[in-house]
Amino acid sequence: MAVTAAAEPDTSHPGASPQVPAERVFSTSVVVSGVRCFLFYVLFPWLLPAAGIASGVGSGIGLAIGGVAIVFNVLSIRRFQRTRHRYRWLISALNAAIIVLLTVLMVIDLNDLLA
Repeated sequence: MAVTAAAEPDTSHPGASPQVPAERVFSTSVVVSGVRCFLFYVLFPWLLPAAGIASGVGSGIGLAIGGVAIVFNVLSIRRFQRTRHRYRWLISALNAAIIVLLTVLMVIDLNDLLA
């Protein structure tokens, strides 16, 4: 008697599985967090001041982008849990770690604004 593994659902097109939107929200949350990191570790501290513009505007924008990134990460966690995705706990832990890091960065940005 041969034993075969169960086939995984085809997720090659958007209508294939409820997991596809969950993966899309996760991707969006990671991209938003990545954009924030690029802005605050490359663009604002190095490129724009070298051009003589945007000195001192990073903290305010950081708060706004950080808030958006946290919202997308929370949406990603909710979507992965709701669809019972096979990697839902791993992705949730990754999203939670990103939220913690973004929260720390937002506290630093808020401290810079109030100082």
